[in-house]
Amino acid sequence: MSAPRDQHFLVDRRAVGKIAGFVDVSGRRVLEIGPGEGILTRALLDRGAEVIAVEIDPALVEELEIAFADEIGEGRLEIIHGDAKKVDIPPFEIAVANLPYSVSSKITFRLLEIGFEVAVLMYQKEFARRMIAPPGTPNVGRLSVMVQTYASVKPLLDLGPGSFRPQPQVRSWVVRITPHEPPYPITDREVYADVVRVLFSHRRKTVRKGLRTGKDAFAREAIERTIAELPDDLLRRRPEDLTLEEFALIANMLAGS
Repeated sequence: MSAPRDQHFLVDRRAVGKIAGFVDVSGRRVLEIGPGEGILTRALLDRGAEVIAVEIDPALVEELEIAFADEIGEGRLEIIHGDAKKVDIPPFEIAVANLPYSVSSKITFRLLEIGFEVAVLMYQKEFARRMIAPPGTPNVGRLSVMVQTYASVKPLLDLGPGSFRPQPQVRSWVVRITPHEPPYPITDREVYADVVRVLFSHRRKTVRKGLRTGKDAFAREAIERTIAELPDDLLRRRPEDLTLEEFALIANMLAGS
């Protein structure tokens, strides 16, 4: 069976055991995105989880339905054929998944929007490093700011290409993501997300110039009022140098707070 798109099947059974065991899943509703051939699905079920598996590839869905017919019949496994970026997902408590590299960002944002207790997710190593990049470092970006605003991220496991089939060209990290409330008050989360998006869309521009590119997201009057009220030192910096508190300050001003 060939891997769809950029999906690399995890075949390292020792790693699978560790991933399934990083969080106690017994008796919990666990979302698995991209179950592939079901190796992690089996490990989660063996640990007593009730699994909701979302798979986009119809051939893999058919194989999973055959392989796990008993578990499906017992109500311990639900397989959803669809795109995890937009398909309706039933309520769940924990997410455990080996995410396809090309959709890692969109799925991560969606999971944070839906909400969960804890997630153990696998990413391309460089992607995961961007998630935890602190302000003022080369890897910081929209992903870093948005994830760190709403969750803590802890690396758990480093896996080489040999753990997968077909083998990727890069290493992978397994991380634990634990949601939390924003560390600073945010009046409007949509405005906050727009501020982060607009500024990092022009990351080489100063905050002053970057805000003025955001006329598709904010009223011109709100932009100019915010620029007039912000400290000049902040306006002369680039988005990669801003703290979470400073992003919240800009967003709250634009929101009229």
